Amino acid sequence: MVVRHFCGTIGALSLGLGIAAPLSASAQPPVCPKPPSTATESGEHSEHSSEHSSEHSNVLLAVRDWMIFPEIAVSEILQNMGETFIAQAEVAPWPAIHERSRRMRVPILMYHDILAEKEVFFDVTPEELEAHFQAIRELGVTPISLDRVVEHLQTGRPLPPKPVVLTFDDGYVGHYEYVYPLLQEYNFPAVFSVFPGKVNGDVVGRSTLTWEQLHEMKDDPLITIAAHSVTHPPDLRELPDSQLQREILESKHVLERELDISIRYFTYPEGKYDARVSAWVMAAGYDAALTMNDEEDRYSGESLSLMAIDRIGQSSIDIALEEAWGGEQRQRRRRIGSRGFDFNASIDKQEVEIDGIPLVLISGGKPITIHADSRYQVPEILEGTEAIAAVDGGFFNMEFLDSNHMIGPVFSQSTGEFIPGDGQNQKLRTRPLVLIGETSVKFIPFDPDKHNTLDGIQAEMPDVTDAFVGAAMLVKDDRPQPTESFGTLFDFDATRHRAFWGIDRDGKPVIGVSAAPVDSVWLGEILAEAGLRDAVMLDSGASTSLAYRGESLVGYVPRPVPHVVALLPPEADAASRCVVATTDGEPITVDW
Repeated sequence: MVVRHFCGTIGALSLGLGIAAPLSASAQPPVCPKPPSTATESGEHSEHSSEHSSEHSNVLLAVRDWMIFPEIAVSEILQNMGETFIAQAEVAPWPAIHERSRRMRVPILMYHDILAEKEVFFDVTPEELEAHFQAIRELGVTPISLDRVVEHLQTGRPLPPKPVVLTFDDGYVGHYEYVYPLLQEYNFPAVFSVFPGKVNGDVVGRSTLTWEQLHEMKDDPLITIAAHSVTHPPDLRELPDSQLQREILESKHVLERELDISIRYFTYPEGKYDARVSAWVMAAGYDAALTMNDEEDRYSGESLSLMAIDRIGQSSIDIALEEAWGGEQRQRRRRIGSRGFDFNASIDKQEVEIDGIPLVLISGGKPITIHADSRYQVPEILEGTEAIAAVDGGFFNMEFLDSNHMIGPVFSQSTGEFIPGDGQNQKLRTRPLVLIGETSVKFIPFDPDKHNTLDGIQAEMPDVTDAFVGAAMLVKDDRPQPTESFGTLFDFDATRHRAFWGIDRDGKPVIGVSAAPVDSVWLGEILAEAGLRDAVMLDSGASTSLAYRGESLVGYVPRPVPHVVALLPPEADAASRCVVATTDGEPITVDW
């Protein structure tokens, strides 16, 4: 069921607008942000006014804004709400599309006439249609209902691994004679877009469904009936308001009256609409509308809004079925695993791509930090140590090019020295304090009043060997972190190369970088899907750097850094002495 969250509602649209009948409460359109006032307006109008005349004025002003100022319709409404807000909401404000849904590839296939002998190029024979259905089954694609994909577009919830929606336009008799039996045989749901003027015989053309056939089909749970206007005009945008109103409202009214069902969806004839047309569709009480684009095939998640859900012509079925992806819940399956830690696994490097973002991940071994005496490239910091891999670590003061001064407290077994933070500590409050011990890791909110001494961090972890303050939690307890968790962190929502480290669901340490620019919120979702149960963002942007066995794994020369998170091989003997850093050219060794 579509959930409509918007800034308000208005009453019947019949007031002074020539609409034949008032709309029901369920058909009330949103009162959305108004454009700048015209010269004839003055003052503010409250939708909560106790004056009846003021309420009517608000109704008229709101409707006028939708009809006279189409630029405030769907596209501007979505822009005003903001993509970040939509991405983090459990349900996107109607008719917006949830940002998570935009990362998935859910094709809605569009068919027209199905008949034994083609008359135009986009006709399909029954044999071709059955071949399409066989391909859907053989490729493991799952046809889903329009109800389900609309719910997905509003919530971002995952769908089956390879989903598709089947739609058939214009109400041809072949839809009953050929399509409907095949849908029953394969148990596939589908949408039939019908314009009642054709069923009634008022519009003469090709074959048509009858009301009796539609009655039989509408009782089948596989079938969804959508309104397709009354007479199927070639371009709704060219109609005056009175005729446009009839095509949109009366098609819903007639279908609901004749079939005794609720008509929730509208299909634009020939896919043509604009802000004025979509505003009338919203006002009529439709939950969503289907369109098409002759120039470009688009997946449903690429649509402007629920009032303009894109479809793909059936001639592109091969690539649509191949690319279909519903964001299946791989993450949820991975959550079953150890909640402890494993510092004895071998160190492995892998390159993966999730949602179009390539990642380089190195996992295994024992995590440590190295606080160098100056700034170096990460491979240089690893020279002379037993560390197999490292990623750039915490933030540092860039006032002096050769300074190793960190922002926030730092404790590294490479030096054995705890260095407290300075006056910038208060700005780091609640940022993740990373504590690494002999057999475990903790990520806790940094409290400058408690954690700026060695005693303070030892109170949190008695066997702590390394500590520093990270940028932000990307994943916490298997959950990607929402926008609000990043607070005032600079550029967290910008697309940049990012560095991170954390613990996967098997308890192994993981370090890595994004090989393409990505914002922090999206990166958290990707890392959760990649199997990390906790992940911290490190210094990123120009500092983003990752090294493995002495080689840099980034395709650019990053900014030199003084601090890294490194992975030691598990075979390092606990009693051995290991060189892990240099200061003033002299090696420092520590006992394990």
